[in-house]
Amino acid sequence: MSSRGLSETNKLKHNLEEQLDRLVAQLADLEECRNELDEDEYEETKGETVEQLREFNATLSKIMSGNMTLVDELGNMQLAIQAAISNAFKTPEVIRMFAKKQPGQLRQKLSELERDAKIGKLSQDVLNQQKIEILFALKKLGDELNPSETHFLQLHSTATMKEFEQISSDSGTSEKVLEAAASQLKAM
Repeated sequence: MSSRGLSETNKLKHNLEEQLDRLVAQLADLEECRNELDEDEYEETKGETVEQLREFNATLSKIMSGNMTLVDELGNMQLAIQAAISNAFKTPEVIRMFAKKQPGQLRQKLSELERDAKIGKLSQDVLNQQKIEILFALKKLGDELNPSETHFLQLHSTATMKEFEQISSDSGTSEKVLEAAASQLKAM
């Protein structure tokens, strides 16, 4: 691990420098183009960029304080790779909502899928596959499933979903699973 650690650390440093350069350039470009944008557009874009800088600073602070190590990140990436290999999640939108801890949006997506299936816009197979992913994500987020949802999950859960559940249980906390999902999402 120590020989790979140096390479990974150098890559991390390079990526962090590129991210900072990109954000600073984005602010400079925004100021240059200020006259071409309406005030709302300018303020919204500047606010988003400043928020990205805050998030970037928080990440740097965690790394520098020792609250996040490269080894932890590699472990999370390994879990994400295992999840990808097992094909537990096939829907990027579900992965995104899971990684961002958005149970409300997952519930909304489930309602939309069920509606689309009722009107014939979606096949039953596609509905079942995505419903399993959403229910599994909700379960991992600690959202209470009603008895019919629990029963559906038990009936339709695939071997890969069970494998992912085993991997995530063996690997530790739900927080690590969420971080792994976020890592997988960034890799997409």
